[in-house]
Formats: sequence, structure tokens, C-alpha cells
Amino acid sequence: MTLINCFQDDLAYLGKITLLTMPSFTLRPRFKKDVHIASEELEELLKAELKKEGSECVGYVGSGYSVIKIPMTERHFWSPQLSISFEEKDGATQISGLYGPNPTVWAVFFFGYVALGIIGLFILVIGFSRFSLGMGTGILWVLPVLLVAALILYVLAQGGQKIGAQQMFTLHHFFEGLVDEKVKIR
Repeated sequence: MTLINCFQDDLAYLGKITLLTMPSFTLRPRFKKDVHIASEELEELLKAELKKEGSECVGYVGSGYSVIKIPMTERHFWSPQLSISFEEKDGATQISGLYGPNPTVWAVFFFGYVALGIIGLFILVIGFSRFSLGMGTGILWVLPVLLVAALILYVLAQGGQKIGAQQMFTLHHFFEGLVDEKVKIR
């Protein structure tokens, strides 16, 4: 029995999967795509796709801007959403897409990074002031703790992104079906 025979079922399954590659260290994956459809026509097409019976996604379509989400019954804390903007440029419509978590989740992580940065800055100022005055600088040992906390936040964000990856693929394939073209994420 060869190695290929042992994994034949797995290889057949993998052959059926359309893989979407995403840079691992990207916090908010994005794309840009030029299409030769008017933005108003794209908006109407998107509205029609979202209203279809059995649509994989739900969302909001406004003038020049749309948000596509996973249906509420399938949504969880790490579920992504796709924010899309339409802009007319040189006879084509440039579509810019940005994948990200719910804005509340994004704000919590942003606030965490800002708080750690401000605390770190104050500790640096106090520590070096104490150093210049010839006093003890034990407070500077808090900086590695803050660095570990920032690293934990980053790992949590990456883990959450991986948990929501399948739903991001769903959003991406929904969008690709809308424009009927492959779209590369960067």
C-alpha cells in the first residue's frame, strides 16, 4: 500500500475544495477590483442577490457603500463582515473590499492596544525619570509584562481570524459570484 493510496480519499476531497489564500499576518484582509459595470447597477445586483431565497449572506446596500454579513443564525463573536465601497474611475467601477470583525470587536482590540501603549509610555517616562534621579527603576520590569499582554492580544486576534476564516470564505465566494470573477485578497 503506497502513501497515495492511504490518503486517496483525503486527496480527492482536497481536490474539490477551492482554497482561498490569505496572508497570515494581515489583521484586516482587503481587495481592490475594477469591473466594467456601473456602480448603481452593481448596487442593484447586490440587493437582488442578498434578497434571493436561500442566500448565504445578508447585508446593507447604500449609495456607494455596502456591508455583507453572515446571517444572524450562523453568526458568532468572531464572525467577519465584508465592507465594500464602489467608486467610478476611468470608465470602470473600482470595488474596494475590507474584511473585518464586527466593529465592536475591532474597537475592543484597538482600545486594548492603545491602552497598553499609553501605559507603556507612562512607565517609560516614570522609569527613566527615576533612573536620571538615581532612584530605583524597578517599575521598568512592567514593560515586558505589557509586551506579553500585547502579544496575547495579537495571538487572540489571529486566532479569532482563523475561527472566522470559513465564514470569510463564504463572504468572499458570495462576492466573487456577484462579479463573476476571481478576486485576489491581499
